Amino acid sequence: MSGPNTEYDPVQVTPLDEEHVTAMREQALAAIAGAGDLEELRAVRTEHAGDRSPLALANREIGALPPQARKDAGRRVGQARKDLTTALAARQAELEVEAEARMIDEEAVDVTLPWDRRPAGARHPITMLSERIADVFVAMGWEVAEGPLVEAEWLNFDALNLGADHPARTMQDTFWTEPAEHHLVLRTQTSPVQARTMLTRTPPIYVVSPGRVFRTDEYDATHSPMFHQVEGLVVDEGITMAHLKGTLDHFAASMFGDGITTRFRPSYFPFTEPSAEVDLRCFVCRGLAPAVADCRTCKGEGWIEWGGCGVVNPRVLVACGVDAERFTGFAFGMGIDRTLMFRHGVSDMRDMFEGDVRFSTAFGSDL
Repeated sequence: MSGPNTEYDPVQVTPLDEEHVTAMREQALAAIAGAGDLEELRAVRTEHAGDRSPLALANREIGALPPQARKDAGRRVGQARKDLTTALAARQAELEVEAEARMIDEEAVDVTLPWDRRPAGARHPITMLSERIADVFVAMGWEVAEGPLVEAEWLNFDALNLGADHPARTMQDTFWTEPAEHHLVLRTQTSPVQARTMLTRTPPIYVVSPGRVFRTDEYDATHSPMFHQVEGLVVDEGITMAHLKGTLDHFAASMFGDGITTRFRPSYFPFTEPSAEVDLRCFVCRGLAPAVADCRTCKGEGWIEWGGCGVVNPRVLVACGVDAERFTGFAFGMGIDRTLMFRHGVSDMRDMFEGDVRFSTAFGSDL
């Protein structure tokens, strides 16, 4: 009975002899060094270090060796494969650096070259001015509040002390949605945002609400059925008209320059009592003689009508769940479109809404 084969038969395991393993290793290292880019290196990795590479196939032959020969063969093949792994990692790092440098060079953009044939767009000046106004009040510690364009009749009118017989509810002033029994309107002012704020929050409240509003006005140089307003609301303890005056003077100076102040003229609004029209000191002649006499901006008055304001009517506070015995407040509203016309000498409101990009690009990227 014959015993186990303990003899090393070099004929059966030629791929594992030292000379053959060295040759495969040198061939693979040469291919790695000769790879010119990452794509070529990937091909070399598959050919010389993949599952079907010569060294991988040789490694499978180790199990066929007698026990005393396996250790040396395993060491030779393992060291060769380790050398390949190290060389592949080093060469990949080199090629990645080269590829990045080449990309930076090839994809560099000459910013001095003529720009694309397609003209660039521009942000609308109404949008930019709305954001600038919001920034003025945020810097004072206020918050920006928003609301829906389609508003409930109660929030747009009743909560603001506009009774059922108020003329503003008629079709001559308001866009009503169908069906009528839903009692929805396109908001005629941003004041419903103030009502929503008081209904959902407790004082102190300091909010400003810029946005689009809708009324059935004629579309001409000074009117539009869709325009933009900014309204402010403060509800806190001890609020007076003096706080309102100081706030509007700061707002006016932020929009039209230092030294521009406001004045109040007695008026009537259902949601404020007392109420006032806000006039803006003319930013051209600054209300100073003799320039005021010839000023075409204010037409010799020295003042320009800007908006409305007043102390929040206690009925509005009660309707919105605020304790009118403890808290008082003020509110104001100005036209953003009108402010833009004042600031930049826009003579025709229709220019703002016709979609001509040349109008927007004239204002640049900052107002």
